[in-house]
Amino acid sequence: MSVFLERLKRGPVLCDGAMGTLLYAKGVFINRCYDELNLSQPDMVGGIHAEYVKAGAEIIETNTFGANHFRLLRHGYEGKVREINRSGVRLARQAAGSAVLVAGSVGPLGIRIEPLGKVARAEARQVFRAQMEAMAEEGVDLILLETFGYIDELHQALLAAREAAPGIPVVAEVTIDEEGNALDGAAPEAYGKRITDFGADMLGCNCSVGPAAMLDTIERLSHITSLPLAAQPNAGMPRSVEGRNIYLCSPEYMASYARKFVAAGASLVGGCCGTTPEHIHAMKSALRVGEARATSYHVAVAGPAVQPEVKPLAERSGLGRKLATGEFVTMVEIVPPKGSDPAKELKAAKYLRGVGVDVVNVPDSPRASARMGNQALCTLIERECGIETILHYTCRDRNVLSIQSDLLGASALGLHNLICITGDPPKLGNYPDATAVFDVDAIGLVNIVHNLNLGVDIGANPIGQATAFVIGVGANPGISDIDEEVRRFEYKCEAGAHYAVTQPVFDMRLLEQFIRRVEHCKIPVLAGIWPLTSVRNAEFMRNELRVSVPDAIIERMAKANQTSEQSRAEGVLIAREMLIEARGMVQGVQVSAPLGKFAAAVDVIEALGAR
Repeated sequence: MSVFLERLKRGPVLCDGAMGTLLYAKGVFINRCYDELNLSQPDMVGGIHAEYVKAGAEIIETNTFGANHFRLLRHGYEGKVREINRSGVRLARQAAGSAVLVAGSVGPLGIRIEPLGKVARAEARQVFRAQMEAMAEEGVDLILLETFGYIDELHQALLAAREAAPGIPVVAEVTIDEEGNALDGAAPEAYGKRITDFGADMLGCNCSVGPAAMLDTIERLSHITSLPLAAQPNAGMPRSVEGRNIYLCSPEYMASYARKFVAAGASLVGGCCGTTPEHIHAMKSALRVGEARATSYHVAVAGPAVQPEVKPLAERSGLGRKLATGEFVTMVEIVPPKGSDPAKELKAAKYLRGVGVDVVNVPDSPRASARMGNQALCTLIERECGIETILHYTCRDRNVLSIQSDLLGASALGLHNLICITGDPPKLGNYPDATAVFDVDAIGLVNIVHNLNLGVDIGANPIGQATAFVIGVGANPGISDIDEEVRRFEYKCEAGAHYAVTQPVFDMRLLEQFIRRVEHCKIPVLAGIWPLTSVRNAEFMRNELRVSVPDAIIERMAKANQTSEQSRAEGVLIAREMLIEARGMVQGVQVSAPLGKFAAAVDVIEALGAR
């Protein structure tokens, strides 16, 4: 058994406090790479370790919280992962001597991983492993995974720790909000069980909140896990004083909570942001008081949640029924107005319903332009026009909290059909200085919607009645890196997509190749059809939107460029030909209506008698 686990048998153990807080107090600017100081200013880092040892800490953490490839890359030190981590362990070991244990500090990657981000789980695990292998080479006593807000990422870090340092104990600490939830929304009962199942040696919380909120969480965790518990709160919530964040909890206050944490079941206590050697010294004195475990704390644990009903695809909407039964689907795009008057769009929707179009597709601020919200227009169309809509939903403008709120609202309004896309960045639109969010991309968004359809949020917390969304995604058969497009398509399907709609297709050869490459995904694909309006429109599609438009189509549009009527007629003819050729490959079509010419879109659909 490890020295750390043996030490836990003798009673609660005291860890150190903040490293970054003290480095900042010593004049190191916040924009510096604090981990690199292990190389450039080792005496400063080692001096802080020594202060904590003198204060009574029994475990000191290495100055390696952000010493992974992705975080070091921001400062140009990505080639020094091994050197920085090994140096961090050596500095801590020199200060620790033989009586104090050294914990290898490992923080999050600083970049989203799947299912909410672009970094694959295997890649994340490899990056974590490289950091922890260096620590293991220098002989850390334990590995401390700290300040993880997303449990999926913590899982990858824990797997990497087992690969890189088998036999070294691993402490897994989650950063929480005032309600005790992880940043991904998971409640203590949810992440506590998951981390226990992952096989951590100790479970706990650190950072973000002060002692009071963390105590509540430790009490709740004690009822759902048999693992030893750890508590390392901030010294209260930071206050801005003359431009600096100041933590106001006194050493005496932190000391009083050290006793309460132990009474609640914690075996490891310490501090995070704002805690200093003075706090740790006071906590050490408090832990010497012998009756810390005398007081028991009890928390009522809720009974098992009722499993929400998950509707079959065919019962979610008319579109869902057609997709489930293999019927051919016709949809036409209606772009929201630039103002607040939707009269023209409502008239178009009634016209499309009258000619037998199945569903109206409403984009979300296409080309990053400011228009009426598409959720509002979808609601008006369904209520006033009697035709189903598909709500385009993008990640550009929303964080993961507002995404879930918006989608729950859409479900309550009766909107059940979605297309989940990443969205055009603002720099492509009319407001290039506007900011974007992009908390997740389309793959992460599909995961979020899929969870809501199962009756849980991204933190696996029950939401009551499950949503019943039909989940669509985008695809681009004409993109230059088709291998990457296929890989992302597979991820979208794995995340829970029910169907896909392609970008406008003019080259049927590319569509056929794409369909063959993704047929194993077994979801319906609907072809995007765009009636060209002029040769200039065709050249714009090819050169600026990077849509594959063959030379033969450019030439046809150029020959028909005598009048606008001739150009539009030729564009409709080409679109009809595309539709006829695509009919045997796909389960439906989305036809755009450039310049608001909805009759032209209907003319295209009529090529197959698809009404």
